[in-house]
Amino acid sequence: MKVTVVGAGSVGASCAEYVAIKNFASEVVLVDIKEGYAEGKAMDLMQTASLNSFDTKVVGSTSDYSKTAGSDVAVITSGIPRKPGMTREELIGINAGIVKEVATNLIKHSPDATIIVVSNPMDTMTYLVHKVTGLPKNKIIGMGGALDSARFKYRLAEALEAPISDVDGMVIGGHSDTGMIPLTRLATRNSVPVSAFLSEERLNQVAEDTKVGGATLTKLLGTSAWYAPGAAVSALVQAIACDQKKIFPCSAFLEGEYELSDISIGVPAVIGKDGLEKIVEIKLTDAEKSKLQESAAAVKKTNGLLEL
Repeated sequence: MKVTVVGAGSVGASCAEYVAIKNFASEVVLVDIKEGYAEGKAMDLMQTASLNSFDTKVVGSTSDYSKTAGSDVAVITSGIPRKPGMTREELIGINAGIVKEVATNLIKHSPDATIIVVSNPMDTMTYLVHKVTGLPKNKIIGMGGALDSARFKYRLAEALEAPISDVDGMVIGGHSDTGMIPLTRLATRNSVPVSAFLSEERLNQVAEDTKVGGATLTKLLGTSAWYAPGAAVSALVQAIACDQKKIFPCSAFLEGEYELSDISIGVPAVIGKDGLEKIVEIKLTDAEKSKLQESAAAVKKTNGLLEL
């Protein structure tokens, strides 16, 4: 199992670290355009191997995609990160060109790879990779929903004063501060609906805190978060590598599912060795359907800015 991570910044390096430590891949290749940067991160990671008891080989490359040849999974984190006050959508002009070039280079050397897109605006960048590569829809996954759902569970556990292992929940919709839809109605604590423990007002606050989870961290850190995004990507990579058949909410290309077409947006999906193996259509309330339609309209508006 060979995994490539393009972009050796904070998110890419965290993803590579988590994949290496979990020890399910034979090789991780880090690629970056900054001279020596990926090589340095790879060497630093390899020097933790004996301390963290992993045998995964981590190598770095400065823009040499030949080293990525034969990758089973490729992760795209390339692009500029968000700065305080910047929306994910404002990144589109710069990041679209970067993602297009990266995706083309990856497919040239690894035509059978499953691609996981992290670069923002994530749903639009995932859609762009579909249009640029022409890969089957199961081979392209946008990471957003996996991260948003992790942040939702964190906020739920905080409100419940419960361990996170007791909490389950998911976020669908666009990976944006206004587009994501935390499904509080379906969230549970050890199979018991969270509404049995929390008031509607508190649940609404959990949902709002989840939606601005990324912006909150950007304000605190001065740049985008990296631990949780890196962990979310590594969980998707592991589900593919180990054929786990896990359900993750992630940005999938829809062709009629949820009454949406020609769009990549967050919905629950089964992730296994063939990538995004099945889109799971859950029954939504009228209010949830309406929110998803609004979210999709916003994503399509951003997609319209792409030069395809």
